Amino acid sequence: MSALRRTPLYDFHVARGGRMVDFAGWEMPVQYRSILEEHRAVRRAAGLFDVSHMGEVEVRGPGARAFLDTLLTNDVGRLAPGGVLYSPMCEPSGGVVDDLLAYQRGPDDYFLCVNASNIAKDVAWIRDRAATAAADVEIVDVSDAWALLALQGPLAERLLQPLTGAKLGLIRPFQFAEATVAGVLCLASRTGYTGEDGFELYHAPADSVALAEALLAAGAPHGLELCGLGARDSLRLEAGYPLYGHELSAEISPLAAGLGWTVKLGKSADFIGRTALAAEKAAGSPRRVLHFRTGDRRIVRPDSPVCTSDGTVVGRVLSGTLSPILNEAIGSALVSTAFATSPLFVAIRGTEIPLQIVRPPLVPRSGT
Repeated sequence: MSALRRTPLYDFHVARGGRMVDFAGWEMPVQYRSILEEHRAVRRAAGLFDVSHMGEVEVRGPGARAFLDTLLTNDVGRLAPGGVLYSPMCEPSGGVVDDLLAYQRGPDDYFLCVNASNIAKDVAWIRDRAATAAADVEIVDVSDAWALLALQGPLAERLLQPLTGAKLGLIRPFQFAEATVAGVLCLASRTGYTGEDGFELYHAPADSVALAEALLAAGAPHGLELCGLGARDSLRLEAGYPLYGHELSAEISPLAAGLGWTVKLGKSADFIGRTALAAEKAAGSPRRVLHFRTGDRRIVRPDSPVCTSDGTVVGRVLSGTLSPILNEAIGSALVSTAFATSPLFVAIRGTEIPLQIVRPPLVPRSGT
């Protein structure tokens, strides 16, 4: 087995009690003191996450925009410099290669933030597609050149502003700008994966410890907590956000996942997967991703069968956790569309638990 990779903050995490686990080949903190308390801190104040395991891929050249519009289902033409776009990247079948953020730094200069588990696959896929299309672009894997900290929560802007001369209020959701934060040059992106307001700070790996220490010192008196992957997962499930390999995969299209708003069938570019997704939209997806709560604290585990009242299996659980805000189990399931409005159940240690199907977000953003 190959050794696990570590972010520049590994020693920082260990020194502060981080419980380290294997995640996508990286040794990452799953929690510090308590997943529940870390989760609640993000809802009431702010949390600081190390997400330096994420990958970054530059796409540069005169053909960059046109190429990306054939690669992604969303409309890259909507972007202007300083803009960020969320989009799936699909196979011809309509299944998902990955979901990612696309950043436009200039007219011919983009970079993509991709999932840690998919970096090598994504880079190979993008390069192969560029070669097939003879696109006038350069594809560069710059993952090792970036580290990434996410400051998330209703107090994120208030805590971050004293550390930078940049006017953070001018950076709207899904926009980014250069900002020097505590002496560290960053790309400050108003994005995140928690359902709360916040910023993701791209920076040089050598600056990670200094930046994390400055953020923690500034925020701790106001309730900022270091947060691990456990809280990140429960927060994204409360928000109804997909995780690749769970709510999105080669077998689960963006339409089935409820992300039809990211599939721009009307754009001029003939993007990969367009024919299959158009057919799926016309016919209706045979399966749908549903989000649920249970009224019970017992966690529903992934791959648990989802059944109708007569015991017929009509789907499976994709993700499950305990919501610290709702104080009950929540999750997602892939269910046959024909049974999506039927009463649905899962069995936990022999007890049938009814699923209450809900529309995300399960927990609204703080202050809304």
